[in-house]
Amino acid sequence: MQKIKSIFFINILLAFVSMDNLNAFELKPGKDSLDASRKITCSMIDDKPIVYWWYGRMYSRVQGERDKLLFRVEGMNIRACTSIKDPERGQGFKMVSRELLFYQDPNTGEILDEWTNPWTDETVEVLHVANDPVNWGSNYEMDKNGKPYEMNLSTHGDDWWDTSTIPLFYNNPLGGDFQQYVGGIYHATEMFNTTGSLSNLMDDSKDTAKANIGWERISYWLPWMKMSGRNGIVYFHTFGKKLESYNDLPETIKKEIKENYPIY
Repeated sequence: MQKIKSIFFINILLAFVSMDNLNAFELKPGKDSLDASRKITCSMIDDKPIVYWWYGRMYSRVQGERDKLLFRVEGMNIRACTSIKDPERGQGFKMVSRELLFYQDPNTGEILDEWTNPWTDETVEVLHVANDPVNWGSNYEMDKNGKPYEMNLSTHGDDWWDTSTIPLFYNNPLGGDFQQYVGGIYHATEMFNTTGSLSNLMDDSKDTAKANIGWERISYWLPWMKMSGRNGIVYFHTFGKKLESYNDLPETIKKEIKENYPIY
């Protein structure tokens, strides 16, 4: 199972920014951009839990047949940031997180324990995604080359957005020692869209920024589906947002976490 990785390397221009909020910090390279990145990622308050939540669907694609809706999917990531300092690069922060993704019945939305494979008729155990940890590297006011930290946002009016495409290609832990010869290398792509409001992001009275997220993924069959090397791929299409608190998660998700994933 792959870790969902959101990357915010952000560069922004102030030409579109409203000056109505006189207390707002400007998104200049260095500390201001670092603070904005942290507010998107988590919170300016050390160790404050921040929750992202998303939902959508997973489909199959096999040459010569119609795509099948296999599952609804619903996920969450709970994270926190901590302030750090480097003698040469200045103030910074690091993030730690855990995340879950549940496979659900495509009609009822019920979280599944078993699934009957429509190609093989075999009933298999469903292995939900439980990534612990999902941590990022540290960010500082100065980058590794001694230049002020910058962000890479697109903007229009009061809107900002970040689009990240992450191709994945590496030796599969399940594939043995001869993948370069006989195949089996892990190959997938994850695509992220993150959006929000510039005026909200730049409001220095807020410790965190509102953000909406889109996550798409293309990969070969999931190992637990037991497809035995059959032709085909799966793709995920989801959307979600940063929540006000953990309590805003759907009740079904909170119940599943309480019963089976209490550390989350």
